[in-house]
Amino acid sequence: MSQTVSKKISESKGARWAALIIVSFTMMWGYFLTDALSPLMTMLEEQMGWTSLEFGQFNWAYCWFNVFLFMLIFGGIILDKMGVRFTGIITCILMFAGALIKYYAVNYISPGAEAGTVFGMRTQVFVACLGYAIFAVGTENCGITVSKVITKWFAGKELALAMGVQVAVARLGTAAALVFSPMIVKHFSLSAPLLFSAVLLCIGLLAYLVFCGMDKKFDAEVALENGESDDIFKVKDLKLIITNRGFWLIALLCLMFYSAVFPFMKYAASLMENKYGVSTTLAGIIPSLIPFGNLIMTPLFGGIYDKKGKGATIMIIGSLLLILVHVLFALPLLNYWWFAAFIMIILGVAFSLVPSAMWPSVPKIIPQKLVGSAYALIFWVQNIGLGFVPLLIGGILDKYCKAGTRIVNGTEVTQYNYTLPMVIFALFGIVALLLALRLKAVDKKEGYGLEEPNIKQ
Repeated sequence: MSQTVSKKISESKGARWAALIIVSFTMMWGYFLTDALSPLMTMLEEQMGWTSLEFGQFNWAYCWFNVFLFMLIFGGIILDKMGVRFTGIITCILMFAGALIKYYAVNYISPGAEAGTVFGMRTQVFVACLGYAIFAVGTENCGITVSKVITKWFAGKELALAMGVQVAVARLGTAAALVFSPMIVKHFSLSAPLLFSAVLLCIGLLAYLVFCGMDKKFDAEVALENGESDDIFKVKDLKLIITNRGFWLIALLCLMFYSAVFPFMKYAASLMENKYGVSTTLAGIIPSLIPFGNLIMTPLFGGIYDKKGKGATIMIIGSLLLILVHVLFALPLLNYWWFAAFIMIILGVAFSLVPSAMWPSVPKIIPQKLVGSAYALIFWVQNIGLGFVPLLIGGILDKYCKAGTRIVNGTEVTQYNYTLPMVIFALFGIVALLLALRLKAVDKKEGYGLEEPNIKQ
């Protein structure tokens, strides 16, 4: 009886799962704001006069500070040096600040030419981009912080399942944005989803402060049991990451795979409207099948990886499905909404398979003291795709894919042909497949254990 009462928080299954739910809850609201404007491309053109290129520039802003100013790299070093509590609180504050700036841009700055331009962009678009860039520093560093929280609390336990649950809850934020943003706009205004996001991020910050109390107790118990550890972070140890072949294969796989998914989701609602002729509301609901599917399938595949292994194989299967999806979207056949929904479900499976195996594989090849920096470098590479691919697609749509006009709510808007963008997304999937195959070969040679279960008997 006394053993049960004195059970340490660091060994309690209930405590570690409670910690997971809290940090996942915080991350979920970050994902909501990430895609709050994704289903509103047509509305932005209709009400604010945004072009597809400006929409691409806005999404490109996601990588401004993370990639060009190396904020993700610095964030990973700070995380490994200062810990998850300090870093997590700072990232939550940055997300909230970015949300407010985006809201101010859309709600208070005139979309007309009278507001002037900044660096060749209309002032409203530039300020919205600036807010998104600041928010991105917060949300991406929050992502690596949450990843380190999970590897810290679930080491040697249900690691892949825990990461799967975190990804699933985060994707729920994406789904909510895709479904509810158009509805919120119709009942309030175009800026209302951004204000709503800022409120949710405040709630997420409060939730993270609760976790900080739990994590402080965790560290105190571990220090009391093990004493001061010599295995502490040193900058010179970063060479262990940079010289690791398996790490770079995972990083590049992440870049190619996510470049074919997240940027696609930015334009998915527009694709639904232009190719399948659905309403703006339904155009947001159909892509939401992807994150709603993640809610179930990512933890499921993570549990399989924990118990059965086959991490590299799982990534190969997911990449194959990704290619299939984008090829089907590119082909001029079955232009019905139900077929689009079916393809989205397949993409949801692919989007569950790869992350459920990819993220838990990192701690198998990188020491725990460097996990934060490793995730940060992967996120930095990933952000290159998240920033430049939407800009590329927006430019291609604007220059090569205009197919006339259509009327939306009495306003003439541009009609687009999405065949070429879908071919580009399929090419990213092909490169991801080649990298996954190479990763499996390297794992067999180096003995990382990616094909072995995470839970040790």
